[in-house]
Amino acid sequence: MNEKIGIIGGGPAALLIFKRLMAAKENRPRVSIFEAGAHLGSGMPYSENGSRIEHVTNVSSDELPKLSSPLVEWIKTIPQVELAKYGIDADEFHEKEVVSRLLFGQYLRDQFETLLAAGKKNGSEIKVNCGTKVVDLVKNPDGSVTVVTDRGLREQFDRVIICTGHHWVHVHEGKVPGYFDSPYPPSKLALHFDHEVTIRGSSLTAIDAIKTVALSNGSFHWEGEKFVYKVSEHSPNFKIALHSKHGLLPCVRVHFDEPHIGGSSIIEPSDIENNIRSNDGFLELDFLFNKGFKEPLRDSDMDFFNLIADMDLESFVEAMMSKREAMEPFALFRKEYEEAGKSIEGERPIYWKEMLAALSFAMNFPAKHFSAEDMLRLQKHLMPLISVVIAFVPQGSCETLLALHDAGRLTLTADGDGGSVEVDEQGQIVYSWADESGTVQSQICKTFIDCVGQRHLLVDDFPFKSLIEQGAVSGARLKFKSAEAAKEAMKDKDLKIDSEPNGYFMRVPGVNITDNFEIVNAQGVPDPRIFLMAVPHMGGFNPDYSGLDFCERASELIANRIFKNGEVTLPPVN
Repeated sequence: MNEKIGIIGGGPAALLIFKRLMAAKENRPRVSIFEAGAHLGSGMPYSENGSRIEHVTNVSSDELPKLSSPLVEWIKTIPQVELAKYGIDADEFHEKEVVSRLLFGQYLRDQFETLLAAGKKNGSEIKVNCGTKVVDLVKNPDGSVTVVTDRGLREQFDRVIICTGHHWVHVHEGKVPGYFDSPYPPSKLALHFDHEVTIRGSSLTAIDAIKTVALSNGSFHWEGEKFVYKVSEHSPNFKIALHSKHGLLPCVRVHFDEPHIGGSSIIEPSDIENNIRSNDGFLELDFLFNKGFKEPLRDSDMDFFNLIADMDLESFVEAMMSKREAMEPFALFRKEYEEAGKSIEGERPIYWKEMLAALSFAMNFPAKHFSAEDMLRLQKHLMPLISVVIAFVPQGSCETLLALHDAGRLTLTADGDGGSVEVDEQGQIVYSWADESGTVQSQICKTFIDCVGQRHLLVDDFPFKSLIEQGAVSGARLKFKSAEAAKEAMKDKDLKIDSEPNGYFMRVPGVNITDNFEIVNAQGVPDPRIFLMAVPHMGGFNPDYSGLDFCERASELIANRIFKNGEVTLPPVN
């Protein structure tokens, strides 16, 4: 009998792995999908749990994985009266445009429904359990896995694939007035704030919060060619104080020559394997930087390549960051907004930004083979630059931020090594940071919104406690290449380093997984019965794990491991 597979979660990751399972040419599995929400496909980011109508995607139709129909074609099937709510004219919609995340969520739901219908038509046994939360997973003596739901159901599966998506931990929210541990769901921020709102973070997560609170306390409109913001008469004192570690806003979306459709990598897997073999089992960060970033620029942008040809990773990052930090952040943001407009209009890419995005994707999957030393280098140097450059803020979001700043309603403060927040004995929210001179500043916040994004969770935060108790999961760790480097790193009390007879190991967030996303048990043995695609629980081994391109590549690796027959292809949907 064909294998019985349970998919835990029904968002975008589940959609892409379901697509792969239904593409099997032989022995197509029996599939049950468990989704806590009311719909499949949209998940948190593209539903009301993560979006309002003002929130837009930062990917366009031509950057999406292959589904039953491209977004640009699907748009034409939607009545114009519905599209008008999102400011879209179907006849003028271009594959390079971004859309409201709620509309995109509707697209993903429709794609899931199409795949479900096609699978059932092809004779597949499929069960969908919406409004059903999985509360535990249990390993059985025969290797199978029992799924336990909040409705009392216990069902046994040959394999399970965990696609539970984002998880926002609440510490003070609901207990301390004015404190928001995250901006999600955004409807909770649609309030009148007749005072200054403090937001920590300046990424796309922060932009989500900015849009919602700004629209709840004023309005935007065009005056000629200038986009302006007018504060509401109910909130004359409304302002936003934005704080970020480096005092930088993310880069603006530009034209891409080669968007990463379907999660293709710029580095051949054989090259990565050879580098690991030739370096005592460690993948070299410098190899990826040269092979996946510098060398491709030799062909695409010789002028930029010549500029950085003699730079190592650290000096490159320092040069790029110091250049950004030298300009006032909103002046830089406006300059990049104008440059991005020319890039899109003239279909001229900015190659180094494109290649940095490609490098981030290429290094993400094999990052579990880094030495602890290289992971620390990555976190300290390259990731801060990547997080700024490849966020790719859409043009409309840029206009929103610039209008707020021009109206005197939005400021940005650099927090040195990072700001901190605490609740004092009087229940007041106190935010502290070090200014440019190193002097510690602090302020009492009436409203504080933490927008640092999805935090990496520890193995102890893994939601299925029976697997922890059974030793079926283990924490992610990276080995130090050098004992001397490990001993030096141990001076940092924030790092968790284990000394063992066979070397030193640094504990990193999340669960130990293989290259094929199988969980690894406490004895170090991979379990081909349980696969993990839940992003908060794999952050230690996948430093830049978000996005549909990541889910597409992960689903491919999982499907290949299950079927052991190479790459599967999506059959036509009639």
